Amino acid sequence: MAVYIDPPLWPAHGTVFSHLISDVSLDELHTFAARAGISERAFDLDHYDVPARRYRQLVDLGAREVDGGTLVRVLVASGLRVPARRRPDSLRRALQARWDQTLPGAAGLGRELLNRWSEPHRRYHTLEHLLDVLEALDSLFSEDDDGDTRLLVRLAAWFHDAVYDCRAGEDEEASAVLAGAALESLIEHPDEVRRLVLLTASHLPEQGDRAGELLCDADLAVLGRAPHGYRRYLTAVRQEYAHVPESDFARGRAAVVNRLLDLDPLYRTAEGRRLWAANARHNLQAEAASRS
Repeated sequence: MAVYIDPPLWPAHGTVFSHLISDVSLDELHTFAARAGISERAFDLDHYDVPARRYRQLVDLGAREVDGGTLVRVLVASGLRVPARRRPDSLRRALQARWDQTLPGAAGLGRELLNRWSEPHRRYHTLEHLLDVLEALDSLFSEDDDGDTRLLVRLAAWFHDAVYDCRAGEDEEASAVLAGAALESLIEHPDEVRRLVLLTASHLPEQGDRAGELLCDADLAVLGRAPHGYRRYLTAVRQEYAHVPESDFARGRAAVVNRLLDLDPLYRTAEGRRLWAANARHNLQAEAASRS
């Protein structure tokens, strides 16, 4: 575990800046930055921007000096790098384009949803999670899934965390109500979208509920990330619950992990099991062991 810094060569605001990163976890990076008195406002998704006047102090505190190219390679290898297409401005443009293809003529509703997914208190349930779920659906749909199924499941993905206040169960209910009201005059079956959104509270679709299976598998695809991606997910979830004491969070999270491990199968679609099941079980078991 180490924190790295490159030379102050990046001009902005009348000075030059260095980049400060971790090779293991954002938690380590935030801890180091706090110890050094660096404001959280200097954090930019996967690194801190620090002015030249702080460079020597940070090296003295233990940051390893590397050139810019090495710093980028370390960040990529850590799995913590946020690619350009995943940064907020690019994400918003990509998601607005997806929305316009999904429900033409309702651009205003798409912008409203993007604003909801961009709320400042969110750390995991963000635009990035929304795109992850939509891309997971792209991988899960088969030739047998007709246009109506695809439309309804995609709309449910857009609405499934549209209301998010860290209140399990209540958030899904409020999101479902929002979906029903917003889509009532726009599509033929708004109640089906509402039903699907509610399913994301339990991730327990009935056998043969193809639409429910697709949405629940896509929402849980994050569990099947490579280990470094799973660690990033855990960090973001903990940040969303920063107001919860560690002991309470640990108990609640352990209950969530055990419930997920008890789901058999965790993924209801054959493609979901093929893509994510092995990694997901490894990640969940490793997390459970770390909390025991």
